[in-house]
Amino acid sequence: VRFWIGRGRRPKLRSWAGGFGLILLAFAGTVLAEPRTALVIGNGAYRDAPLRNPVNDARDMAAKLRELGFQVIERFDADRQTMRMALREFEQQLSQRRGVGLFYYAGHGVQLKGQNYLIPVGVDIHQEFEIPDEGVDADAVLRAMEAAGNGFNIVILDACRNNPFVRSFRSTQQGLAQMDAPTGTFVAFATAPGKTAADGSGANGLYTEALLHQFQTPGLKLEDVFKRTRAEVLKASSQQQTPWENSSIVGDFYFV
Repeated sequence: VRFWIGRGRRPKLRSWAGGFGLILLAFAGTVLAEPRTALVIGNGAYRDAPLRNPVNDARDMAAKLRELGFQVIERFDADRQTMRMALREFEQQLSQRRGVGLFYYAGHGVQLKGQNYLIPVGVDIHQEFEIPDEGVDADAVLRAMEAAGNGFNIVILDACRNNPFVRSFRSTQQGLAQMDAPTGTFVAFATAPGKTAADGSGANGLYTEALLHQFQTPGLKLEDVFKRTRAEVLKASSQQQTPWENSSIVGDFYFV
């Protein structure tokens, strides 16, 4: 950046390029110094109700998050033990690195008596009472983040597809139940509580496809990313699917 100074004399050039560059470097340093840690899980190879897109969704999400500076733990078609161990590793890394934590899950999820459970691959569920033992309590993710004590967390659940047990169990409902967001946490669902989300006819589910698109937009606050995602999903689903969020975050976060 250059400007002229002086009047009635030969103009002199003074450059602000150096100073402006230092400002930019200082700002970039602040952003890049903020650790970002993510756990991404995609489950689709279910025996009774397989899903086509969750593994694709999780692979693409993991790749995008790495582009955005996240250190990513990824698991695909994970059984219960694998999911539990991945969550333990995530808590340990988040506890050490601090900064921003992000959990993303694509696959089957069910609600039972107001509690949400993420369904691992390889489960053997015949009765409702088995769900808590065979599934992974979604609140365990929140508890892991709370234990890490990093202060800013994002949970994204693309787990609102059709309930594979709804025909067998009387009290299970479609979609997921609403979850409260602990202080400093942003919880996002692929659709509204009690509703189901489309698995998608392309390479990605409808919700994740929109998220991946909006993640690339520079200068958007976290909330605006999800507002735009909601608008995109509503349009693509002919107003049938409404992404949902609960938030208790303080301060601003930008993916880009």
